[in-house]
Amino acid sequence: MENKYLNEAIIGNKNMLATFSAKGELERLYFPCKDNRQYIDFFNTGVKINNSDLIYLHDDVNNVYKQYYDTDTNVLNTEITNTYFNLKMVQTDFIMIKENVLVKKYIFLNDGKIDLATSFFIHSELLSDRNNLVSCKVIDNGMMQYAHDFVVSTFAKGHKISSHQINGSKETISRGEIYDKDYIGMSKDSSICYDLGVIKPQEKKTLEICVLIDENKNISAMEDEIDRITKIDLNKEYNDAKSYWRKYVKTHNGLNIKEPKNSYEEKIFEIYKRSILLFPLLSNEETGGMIAAPEVDEDFTRCGRYAYCWPRDAVFVTKAMDILKMEKETEKFYKNFCKKTQSKNGMWEQRFFTDGRLAPSWGYQIDETASVVFGVYEHYKYCKQEKFLKDNLKMCEKAIDFLKKYVKDWLEIDGREERDKDKVQEEIENSINRQGHKYHISYDLWEMNEGIHLYSLASIYSAFDCILNIYRALGKNVSEFENNRLKEEKILKNEREIEKIQVEIKKYINKNLYDEERKTYLRNTEDNKMDISILGAVTPFKVFKPKEVKIKNTVENINMRIRTYTGGYQRFEGDHYMNGNPWPIANLWMTLYYLETGEKKKAKEAFDFVVKTSGKHYFLGEQIDNQTLKPNWVIGLGWSHAMFIIVLEKLYGNK
Repeated sequence: MENKYLNEAIIGNKNMLATFSAKGELERLYFPCKDNRQYIDFFNTGVKINNSDLIYLHDDVNNVYKQYYDTDTNVLNTEITNTYFNLKMVQTDFIMIKENVLVKKYIFLNDGKIDLATSFFIHSELLSDRNNLVSCKVIDNGMMQYAHDFVVSTFAKGHKISSHQINGSKETISRGEIYDKDYIGMSKDSSICYDLGVIKPQEKKTLEICVLIDENKNISAMEDEIDRITKIDLNKEYNDAKSYWRKYVKTHNGLNIKEPKNSYEEKIFEIYKRSILLFPLLSNEETGGMIAAPEVDEDFTRCGRYAYCWPRDAVFVTKAMDILKMEKETEKFYKNFCKKTQSKNGMWEQRFFTDGRLAPSWGYQIDETASVVFGVYEHYKYCKQEKFLKDNLKMCEKAIDFLKKYVKDWLEIDGREERDKDKVQEEIENSINRQGHKYHISYDLWEMNEGIHLYSLASIYSAFDCILNIYRALGKNVSEFENNRLKEEKILKNEREIEKIQVEIKKYINKNLYDEERKTYLRNTEDNKMDISILGAVTPFKVFKPKEVKIKNTVENINMRIRTYTGGYQRFEGDHYMNGNPWPIANLWMTLYYLETGEKKKAKEAFDFVVKTSGKHYFLGEQIDNQTLKPNWVIGLGWSHAMFIIVLEKLYGNK
């Protein structure tokens, strides 16, 4: 697959996800989950006008582009004007709400003075491998590209194909020439053509294409399904999709933000609404799991991929979803996905597929486990339902038991005495294998450094705080689980132990993660780089108060060392990932801190950077190019949008 790193636009329904380039090229198509599987290697469309070569819609020197969503929807429009022939083409892409069908509607307008004999071409290649080879069968109105367990059918409503080619399209299609005598063949790429006839000056013509994904059933069943879809009123489906998403935005306006009064407020409002429209596109309807972002790098050329569910990222998203009145979706994440993915020892691994299966991972992150307990109590603060806490208590207690063992092991606070260590012994104990420890050492939240990290300890401290609050919220009702005094005694013992460990964690941080010379907190025990994640100890985990002198000194150092000349913040000093650009979540983290301290002007400065650098469709990326001030990596990152909503709650929540 050709590397296509930027998903400029995203559409979908409960089961399907599709992404597009800024020029309207279909880049990815996922079904039946948002993370598995992806079918499209490429899906190229083009027109042959009079005697021209093929004019690719997504790539021609004479094409001018304009792209936009229908207001408050996941319905995408791409206007493509070929200035040589004065042919204006409007491509509208949407996925039906109740059917797993991508609809691609094209309106062609001859805006010139000569007749245009026009043919429309589709050249599609599916991802194929030895265990699931793709073949193709041509039908009257399109083609069925199929493998052992799936079929992707591309067909038109009301148009029959005029020509096709199953084998060898790549050699001839650029000339707008396809021909094949065979109606069935063994090729992963195939092409079809529709003759639109002559489009006279100022005349319009319409072509409606459907892309249906289904399992490979018997041949007659697949043909029946195509016949059924061709009978559907696509104009009604288009209107239904718009109505569905507009109602969705209105229903989930949890902050009750009113219509904007100026262009600045309008941009905030548009990012807010795009966040509402994005979250369901990232979520698994059945399990509640959610991908971090639509995939950008299937071949691991620049990263470890993004279309997986990290419990930590999802916890931030669920908090945003609670703010947006998506409580049922949040509850499903904890009661279904988290229970399904918890290990027997109580921990959560780094990341999962959204159906709950373990995804490719490369290390352990202790904050993933702590974050889930934190998230359970955060959701309770919104829903105020004791039943939710009861349903998730055992899960949280298992996680807390693991966190206690982990902390005791690594911080050596369980009655272990400090030993005099010679240099050789110290070097051995600090080696990568961490000899003598029962539990694997943890990566930081950026998944780059192994060791003991302030953010990780803060998340554990907060998880302990949350389990104590859960016990207090349930009160005597906790004993209902076993209906005897043993449970109460166990809880009291647990509470005392947790409170003791919390004291020790704070002592450890102040002793080992504080630089007396610079008067700042440190991100880990291995280096003294400033890191935006240090703020996690203040917000959201509340280990320290925002106005403590040590914290204020640390924030001053953060501003000196990782704030760039544009006002954007990097993650940490010396960050080289994707050229070390600013991250919206870093700015939003600073915004939250300054809102905690009441420094509204500084909060606005940090927040404004995020607002002004949002993408053309108001998506937030993972990073911002510091020169162009545009998203340049992972557009539509759930964590970025979640932090934006969390900030907005602070700004608008009391209005």
